[in-house]
Amino acid sequence: MIDVVFVIMLFFMVMAGVMKTEATLPARLPGTFSDAHVKSPDLDVLVGVCEDGTITLNDEIFDSPSSKALPAFTATLQRLKTAADLQHDQVLVSIQAEPDARYERIVDVLDGLAKSGITNVTFATVE
Repeated sequence: MIDVVFVIMLFFMVMAGVMKTEATLPARLPGTFSDAHVKSPDLDVLVGVCEDGTITLNDEIFDSPSSKALPAFTATLQRLKTAADLQHDQVLVSIQAEPDARYERIVDVLDGLAKSGITNVTFATVE
C-alpha cells in the first residue's frame, strides 16, 4: 500500500513541474482608464490606392496619379507623425487598395510611409 502511495506521489510531483500556469491577459475595463490614454481618431488613417493611381488619405485625394514621389502625401504623413510623437502616440495606417490597383503605386505609398517614419502599417481588403 505504501508503494502505491509513493508511486502516486511521484507521479503528481513530476506532473506539477510540467503543468503550465495561466498567464493573465491585460485588459482595460470601461471607465478604468483616463481620457489622456484614448487614441485620437486622427492617428488611425486609411490610405486608399485606386485603380487609376489616385492616392487618398481618409477620403482626401493627394497628389496627381502620375506623381511617383507623392510630396503632398508624404508631407501630410510627416505632420501626422510629428503630432503623434508629441502626444507620445503612434500613427496606425491601413492601406486599402482596389483589386486592379498597380503594385508600383502601392510601393510608392510604402515609400512615402517610410520617408515619414511611420512603421505601423496594415493592409485591408475590399470585398
